Amino acid sequence: MKEKYITVTGIKHYYGLAPFKIGKKLKCVKEPHNPYDSEAIRVTLKHVGTVGYVANSSYTTLTGTMSTGRIYEKVGKKFKAEVMFITPAWVICRVVEEEKQEKQEVAVDEE
Repeated sequence: MKEKYITVTGIKHYYGLAPFKIGKKLKCVKEPHNPYDSEAIRVTLKHVGTVGYVANSSYTTLTGTMSTGRIYEKVGKKFKAEVMFITPAWVICRVVEEEKQEKQEVAVDEE
């Protein structure tokens, strides 16, 4: 399976770069009822809350990463991503796992 990378954007609207560290695991949650983007994926950090969103624009999706529109159907409702690179404006993460419940649902559907 080819690795998937995402860009976390909008971080300046929350806590900036402070909560991000290389190797840190982030929780990503789809927001189908988001009033601005029905494909929005919120990025959260345990004990902190929302720290940004997965980029969904050609202006904010860095080269080599997938936009929300491209990754939306390839992941479950919730998944984890690991921080790989930090720039002054964006954080690049590798999708590392889907939530256990999502994996179990897929296994049941395949039987």
